[in-house]
Amino acid sequence: MSKPVVALAGIAKRFPGVVALDEVSLEVGRGEVLGLVGENGAGKSTLMKILTGAYQADAGTIEIEGESIARPTPQRMLSLGIAVIYQEMMQAPHLTVAENVSLGRLPRNRIGLVDWAAARGTSVAVMARLGFEVDPDARIDSLSVAQRQMVEIAGALSRNARLVILDEPSAVLGGAELERLFAVIRHLAAEGVAFIYISHRLQEVFEICDRVTVLRDGAVVGTRDIGAVDEAALIRMMVGRQLSDIYPARARREDGETVLSVRGLTRPGVLDRIDLDIRRGEIVGICGMAGSGRTELLRALAGADAMRADSYAALSAARSPASPREAIRRGIVLLPEDRKTAGCFLPQSVAFNISVARLAPVLRHVLISESREQRVVEELVRRLGIRTPGLAAPIRNLSGGNQQKCLIARSLNAGCSILLIDEPTRGVDVGAKREIYQLLAELADRHGAAIVMVSSELPEILGLSDRILVMRDGRVARFEREEASEEKILAAAVGTEARELAA
Repeated sequence: MSKPVVALAGIAKRFPGVVALDEVSLEVGRGEVLGLVGENGAGKSTLMKILTGAYQADAGTIEIEGESIARPTPQRMLSLGIAVIYQEMMQAPHLTVAENVSLGRLPRNRIGLVDWAAARGTSVAVMARLGFEVDPDARIDSLSVAQRQMVEIAGALSRNARLVILDEPSAVLGGAELERLFAVIRHLAAEGVAFIYISHRLQEVFEICDRVTVLRDGAVVGTRDIGAVDEAALIRMMVGRQLSDIYPARARREDGETVLSVRGLTRPGVLDRIDLDIRRGEIVGICGMAGSGRTELLRALAGADAMRADSYAALSAARSPASPREAIRRGIVLLPEDRKTAGCFLPQSVAFNISVARLAPVLRHVLISESREQRVVEELVRRLGIRTPGLAAPIRNLSGGNQQKCLIARSLNAGCSILLIDEPTRGVDVGAKREIYQLLAELADRHGAAIVMVSSELPEILGLSDRILVMRDGRVARFEREEASEEKILAAAVGTEARELAA
């Protein structure tokens, strides 16, 4: 039997006060796709950083095709063929495709100058291996997200990668783009390249992986052949409990007070004369294909993008907000799709991130009073079950689920009456998803907030929404919760629905 491409044995890692990894062992064979799953904080990222040389293990061994690697470094592991494609891609956007494929090792001619013809040739050859064509002279920032990810994979292959680690690729890829990636993975696996596929979306794990390893609290719970386990069993392994009630039970709401009413909302080329009525205490789910206008609709309602409307009424205002700041003052809060770049102040503390949208209660004269801020924030942290080492901890150190709960806490602190939330559980593990669903249901049912939620996950839309809007080409089709199904929603989203997509 051939040696595994990578074998980790007894890997341990401790940080002050935290056991991040406890005797973790796993193997990946040649041409195998191994899924790695677990809740946020389970140890997946720490384990991958040890494998790629970014962290040093406190104990344990790493072998690459039988060779023991002592004190690995990122450069050494790259030279041994261990490549990682991060969710936030590590590229030079102002450089070309060819430059990024050979980044840090551009070929040189006999007099030491860059051999641009050779660089372009390498780029074209490795892209052809992926069955992918792109101009080697195109700048990275001119490419789509899917194209950029292919360039990252091409760069890994140009280094003769033996193992490619894919970290949450579906966080930035749509359905068709993800299928293209899966085709590339299968093609390369058939050539003998091994993969570790990290994802919170279990359906992807079942579609692309040969085996799956589950981490919980820094330890391996088990490794299973993909055909020997189902989704319910994986969830039990991940969270240590049954999650059949992942979506909270919610009574069918009677018609409540309309808190947001818009007629003829238009943004040329993006939104086409949309009519909306949002009622107090309801959750309205919005879905659609990428580019359908779903995110742009939330941004327009929050004052982040300019719009026109025949009529507009929200709470006590009779005109649309001119900016997000004005929207917040009125009680309309937008939680954006990309919480790391557009939602969180990553270097700042948990306390600052929660209090920043409404500073008046925590100011003493013109300065923030730490004691006042702590009183305000402590209650929200307790109420929302935010797990953090402390209020002064940088929010970047929290898991994705806890970062999202901090943003929900911020909206509560701002006096939110209408919550516009884009992809509420993107990059969040299954246990944290359940907690976020419970929070949203509580905001609507107990506190009367109106919630407008954009999501790419149809089970999430169907499980939480009172009403559903499906967007296509800047227009909407409407479904009541009882009549909606995944098939009907997809048909409306791609334009095969027989009925007219009314505005």
